[in-house]
Amino acid sequence: MGVIRKTKAVEVLLAAFDAKAVALSAKALIDQLGTTFNKTTIYRVLDKLEDDGVLHSFLGKEGLKWYAKCHGCTSTAHHDVHPHFQCLNCGKVECLAVSVTLPKIPNRKIEVSQLLIQGKCEECFI
Repeated sequence: MGVIRKTKAVEVLLAAFDAKAVALSAKALIDQLGTTFNKTTIYRVLDKLEDDGVLHSFLGKEGLKWYAKCHGCTSTAHHDVHPHFQCLNCGKVECLAVSVTLPKIPNRKIEVSQLLIQGKCEECFI
């Protein structure tokens, strides 16, 4: 992990991810923290945390960018190759702890892969 300056914005954003075990959208973070920090600051800190291997991002429903905490990533390598699940009923988005094997594609090098699975979560499925 790179050197992260512990600014107030960094501390507040990291606390938001520590408070919930689910992914958070950039839009939700701006709605939640927009009175404390401007939108540019929030995006800048999210990008920095992703660059440092603290967070990873992926696109959810309607093209919204979501962020979740990394596990074992560094500023030089992200190892979070897993699918994400988005509930179509309540909107909750979470990382799935299941193994995914990426196919070998001749004459190609996969740099980034995103898998979003949508359906109903355990609370909405009942």
